[in-house]
Amino acid sequence: MKMAYTAVVKRDEGWWIGWIEEIPGVNSQGKTRRELVRNLRSALKEALVFNRAEALSAAKSDYEEEPILV
Repeated sequence: MKMAYTAVVKRDEGWWIGWIEEIPGVNSQGKTRRELVRNLRSALKEALVFNRAEALSAAKSDYEEEPILV
């Protein structure tokens, strides 16, 4: 299932910087807006993989996964 996330982006002193507003700690920068978006996408994917692994590790065994729609 593909999800959409919101990037807050701005140009600052020659760099593009941005944050994914729904996931704390996911941020990046790039020399161009295109590079920033590519870097944010990569950082977001890594954070989601890490968060999933951490959640499954905490649950250990005998767990169910439940989609939550908002």
